[in-house]
Amino acid sequence: MIRDPLALSALIAGVTAVAFWLDHRFPALSRLGASLIAIVLGALLSNLGLVPVSSPVYDMITGPVTSLAIAWLLLSVNLSDVKKAGARMLGAYGLAAAGTAAGAFIGALVFAGVFGGDTWRLSGVLTGTFTGGSVNFVSVGRAVELPERLFAGATAADALITGIWMGATLLLPVWLARFFPPTPGEAYRREPGGEAPQARDTSELVSRPPHTRGVGPAAHEDPEGVPHPFFLKESVSTLDLAVLGAVGVALLLGSSFLGTLIPQIPSILWLTTLALLVGQLKGMARPQGAFPLGTLLLHFFFVVIGIFSRISEILAVGLEVFWLVLLVVAVHGVVVYGGGRLARLDVGTLSVASQAAVGGPSSALAVAVSREWRGLVLPGIIVGLLGYAVGNYLGVGVAVLVRTFGIGL
Repeated sequence: MIRDPLALSALIAGVTAVAFWLDHRFPALSRLGASLIAIVLGALLSNLGLVPVSSPVYDMITGPVTSLAIAWLLLSVNLSDVKKAGARMLGAYGLAAAGTAAGAFIGALVFAGVFGGDTWRLSGVLTGTFTGGSVNFVSVGRAVELPERLFAGATAADALITGIWMGATLLLPVWLARFFPPTPGEAYRREPGGEAPQARDTSELVSRPPHTRGVGPAAHEDPEGVPHPFFLKESVSTLDLAVLGAVGVALLLGSSFLGTLIPQIPSILWLTTLALLVGQLKGMARPQGAFPLGTLLLHFFFVVIGIFSRISEILAVGLEVFWLVLLVVAVHGVVVYGGGRLARLDVGTLSVASQAAVGGPSSALAVAVSREWRGLVLPGIIVGLLGYAVGNYLGVGVAVLVRTFGIGL
């Protein structure tokens, strides 16, 4: 068993690298994503008895390292980009966020007898993760102090249902297309004998968001040539890294101080607010390196979550958590596609917006390019990044609402 802190740190870093490599190298595994691969590899290490169940290394990663990851990822969110998403995509994303919140509240009512005093915590975490992705799962989970056993079970259920829902958002447009207005770019394909739509230059679609600006060729591309945000090369100087480090630590200190000064507001909300405000400053707009560094540190956390995922504990809560998560996403889907039908939004925009909420910007990108909705790539990425900001506030808000109503207490 590896107990030495330095060796354990090296192992976690190595497992993270393997997760990204597998995501990059094998198309079948790329559908799972580096996050889920990291969790699975961490779980293998733990359940094979190769690593201890507790260590100061884990405490460091789940504490300041993860907080720094959240700060850097939020710094990469530029709110001025929101207008580029367009009214239709923003409206669809609004439905997605509302559907998630409704699903979490309904889930709390249905499963209150199962989870008792932890019901409000789970409701908040699931609201967060299905509004912006895994970043919000981590953030809200820490804010509401979700117990470790539920954290592991909910993480596994979240990853599984997210994968299932990605498949659904790829298939539903085919089945539901006749009930919705045509998705932009599909009109020619629906007309017999029509010419194929003109190809668009995708460089403008993937060059503006911070995590998709790079130099040199993309390291990993989908068949249509749109690069995955995890595998773009980005030019980062030593000065860029120094500034990111200084600003990141300053944000942690500031949020900790404000959380102590006003304990009624969780520190994670202070961190979210401060990082978003700093990210809008002229000198800090789209800081180079913020997204890749934040993503890397966040995946260290996923490896540790995998290490915490002991099979016996997951099985003890996993099935109930799975049904809760499934219910939340099912209500989300009904609100997105039902509300979108009433609002006369096209099914492509609804699918990409839904995936941006449930899986984050990378998932939105995957759906857009898989269905060849080139015009939805940039809007999907933008609302996915917006979800990083919205998810923390909405997640904590729903948790407080459920607790205020005394559901499960």
